[in-house]
Amino acid sequence: MKSALHAPAAAVADPGEGYAFDNDNVHAAEQHRCLAASLDPITTARLAGTGVTDGWRCLEVGAGGGSVATWLAERVAPTGEVVATDINPVHLPEHPRLRTLRHDVTRDPLPEEAFDLVHSRLVLLHLPQRRAALATMTRALRPGGWLQLDEFDIDYGPVLLAPSRAGAEVYERFLAAKARVFAQAGADGSWGRHAAGAMRDAGLVDIDPVPFLMPWHADSSGVHLLIHHTHHLRDRLVAAGMTDAELAEVREVMRHPRFRASSCVIYSVQGRRAR
Repeated sequence: MKSALHAPAAAVADPGEGYAFDNDNVHAAEQHRCLAASLDPITTARLAGTGVTDGWRCLEVGAGGGSVATWLAERVAPTGEVVATDINPVHLPEHPRLRTLRHDVTRDPLPEEAFDLVHSRLVLLHLPQRRAALATMTRALRPGGWLQLDEFDIDYGPVLLAPSRAGAEVYERFLAAKARVFAQAGADGSWGRHAAGAMRDAGLVDIDPVPFLMPWHADSSGVHLLIHHTHHLRDRLVAAGMTDAELAEVREVMRHPRFRASSCVIYSVQGRRAR
């Protein structure tokens, strides 16, 4: 079954196909850095609650910059293993307990009943085939094994204070344009709040969804991520109705010391495969 994780190159999706973010993009490293700074404390605290420890075999699907995969590799050492997959794994670091693979969870098989823990963050929301991918990940769990999905619900995330009414309005236009970009790429911006039900439908048990909100201001890593998106997604945002002048304006709004907003909701959802 080990060979199921060695997908041929022809079976791997083009990283630019549909998905709004491309690992070959010059902005990808900053994307991963901002995500790690903002979300790793939530993700790793929840993962620690599973009891992941020496000897576990873990799978990280859509590992991105590899910060969570590396954290897991430290937890399972010295005898465990983490398999980190991505359709374009160019940003994954080396670690003695980490094996990295080019793999597309929507097309390529996974070995069944092979992992004590499977984790994925901000991947399934981008995939039109998200429920099929969830089923594949569920089958990869050993009986009693844990699945954790960390997913956004971008339908909520209001501006709470801006330097002006016009500043608040351009921020809201930016969020709406980004939501259109995601939808046009096949993403479901509300997926986070539906993930627990989808995990139940996939047959998992002991499902525990926990929502998180963060206060955002000019120095928040989440706001740095949004500012980064005005560059990373520039062409798509312009196609969705923003102008370069509006993107420059919203960057200034988010950098203003009086700017305050709520993050979108991130749902960290855990479940187990029945024994």
